[in-house]
Amino acid sequence: MARIFRRNPEKNKGLFRQWLLPLALCLSLAAPCAALAVDAAASTPSAQTAQRAATDAGASLHAAPTPAMPAASQVPAVAAPQDNHPWWFWPLALLGFCFILGIIAVMAGVGGGVLFVPLVSGFFPFHLDFVRGAGLLVALAGALAAGPGLLRRNFANLRLALPVALIASACAIVGAMLGLALPTDVVQTCLGAVILGIAVLLLVSKNSVRPVVTKQDAVGLALGMNGVFLEPSTGEVVEWKTHRTLAGLLFFIAIGIMAGMFGLGAGWANVPVLNLLMGVPLKVAVGTSKFLLSITDTSAAWVYLNQGCVIPLMAIPSIVGLMLGSVVGVRLLAKAKPKFIRYMVIIVLFFSGAKALMKGLGW
Repeated sequence: MARIFRRNPEKNKGLFRQWLLPLALCLSLAAPCAALAVDAAASTPSAQTAQRAATDAGASLHAAPTPAMPAASQVPAVAAPQDNHPWWFWPLALLGFCFILGIIAVMAGVGGGVLFVPLVSGFFPFHLDFVRGAGLLVALAGALAAGPGLLRRNFANLRLALPVALIASACAIVGAMLGLALPTDVVQTCLGAVILGIAVLLLVSKNSVRPVVTKQDAVGLALGMNGVFLEPSTGEVVEWKTHRTLAGLLFFIAIGIMAGMFGLGAGWANVPVLNLLMGVPLKVAVGTSKFLLSITDTSAAWVYLNQGCVIPLMAIPSIVGLMLGSVVGVRLLAKAKPKFIRYMVIIVLFFSGAKALMKGLGW
């Protein structure tokens, strides 16, 4: 595909806009819709009845009359859903679905975890605990792959990341334990509300490339939250420092709890807090946020691993598909319109958040 676009870029530009993006959207919705087409056969379990044995005549006279138990033939059969697909069907479906998800996530500038959990839990027949465990590993894989390069280019700052990671990772453990302890319908309802909030945040947030910080506060100065980086586009050396540091650190308590509780990559919340609240330049905020996920998600993932909520047949196809899709998404990024993809993702998030909310409320 890349060769075709190189041969005649002007001719294929219109072709890409008219066909490839709608095709990607259709494919991203086709895999979940295929999951809804499960042939649920009713299997009748063996009826279990309890018959009361009569005691001696004297005891039966003094005993209170009890209603007769229904016969075995009168007990209604309980229909249990049965999956008739072979064992490899769902891993392949996840692989294809996450491949499309990776393309869309890169072009929209969001992490794959924030799309993976609500869509897979809403359209695939997997328990929410297993989806959250796989979602943490999906976000963790992308963060580990990007972390070394971000550190080499000074786009991820250790002095900024470590205090934040200490708070967020500790709270992620609490959030993971809380999410596994609460009933599934409560977690599903809260997940739907959070996804709708994320969609609203993506819709209204306007990141600042270089926030103006006139004076660094005492907390940021004590923690050494400042640095420099080289802007590749202009060759300029940019100096930065933080303000409102204490308020930002308090926000990361809630971010860590939500990341562990719902299995979401927290990049959607890390970047606005670092950039808009604490005054970190956008590139440093994005790079540090990506590096933070490798610490925060690891802490929460251990809780899910310890509870047996990570299934290799779910996690491995999801990670492989998302990473392959990210590679293709980077190649298509120059051709696509990020604004269109961004609004498409916001619409998908609104839809999946509403579905998760209704599923949790039993509607």
